[in-house]
Amino acid sequence: MSNSFILSQKDFLATLFFMQSICTKKTTISSTSCILFQILNKELILKSTDLEISLQYTCPLKESSIEQAQFLVPGKKIFDVVKEMSGDIECIFDDKQLTLQAEKKINISFNIKDAQEFPPLPERIENLMQIDASFLSTMLSKVSFLIPQNNATPALNALYLEISPQDFKLTTTDGHCLAQVTSNKYTLEQEKKWLLPRRAIFELKRILENSNAPAIFLGTCDNQLVFSGDHFNFFTKLFADPFPAYESILQHDSFTPATIDRSDLVKTLRRSSCLLSGQFLATNFKFSKQSLKVSLKNSDIGNLDETLPMQGFEAENLELRFYSPYLLQGLQSFSEEENLTCFLKSNSKPIIFKSDTDAYHLTYLVMPVSANNV
Repeated sequence: MSNSFILSQKDFLATLFFMQSICTKKTTISSTSCILFQILNKELILKSTDLEISLQYTCPLKESSIEQAQFLVPGKKIFDVVKEMSGDIECIFDDKQLTLQAEKKINISFNIKDAQEFPPLPERIENLMQIDASFLSTMLSKVSFLIPQNNATPALNALYLEISPQDFKLTTTDGHCLAQVTSNKYTLEQEKKWLLPRRAIFELKRILENSNAPAIFLGTCDNQLVFSGDHFNFFTKLFADPFPAYESILQHDSFTPATIDRSDLVKTLRRSSCLLSGQFLATNFKFSKQSLKVSLKNSDIGNLDETLPMQGFEAENLELRFYSPYLLQGLQSFSEEENLTCFLKSNSKPIIFKSDTDAYHLTYLVMPVSANNV
């Protein structure tokens, strides 16, 4: 009997899809461009790593004549081929090649490599808690947009995850703005803090959005953080750099609240952003008891002057200057709100937007632009 197994093209392709952004990233080890195939107990386990993040995914087999085997296959090439196939795929392999057969006419072979060339993935996962997958995906979406890609401060290119006896907290900042979402739905008796790379966050979001996993286990393994579903384990290395101390800037007990229609403000900010024409120009915001006046002057393009109704502002008139895109990018996370509540104090203090739901508490902070920076 030949060494072979049969699986659904749909299942196979979905599993290979999750591996692509990992196996196509160049590293110092050439074998990371390959995917490790492990056949064990009539299931196919695929593994991919770029030395920073790693993914292990289990794909069901319809038939298998193999008790145990492992080998390396070029990751992108096999994905591109399987994408152009359909139905069931029979995989036959020997010491040198893996052959894919399907539709009674397709016969494609790949040269395989020794599995020993592949970097080992962490083992012995210690699960800490179980989290609803859709809830975690929502929480990540509320703050991940703010993670910089190449900030000079490495700790900013990351998401700060804190779990305490009181709450589950995610925080991101780019140095100008800060986004934070918290929930008391998930807690741990012993406080834990981790700094997760930006790339890991977006890969995890992609897996959560496409895997249909109902629940996720959060755990640790060899100084890495692990997110596990029914069919996968996603590993990420962690930053050792300290995240900036942010607690004091979020204090707003002495600030004045105000309420404004979210849709109106977003549309005004979009129009303001249109007039920037790629320039870093501050938009002026004048807060009063009945209204918010927004104005922008761009000598190359034109002017904007708009007045929006506002409620609840019980303080002296206050003028602040903001870069409109900074405000606009954060307000996308308040999409469920008809009215926005913000907190203000002076033209040197941030504006803080807050939203409280039964599931989570969302905070978005933006620092004003000083006259010297305009």
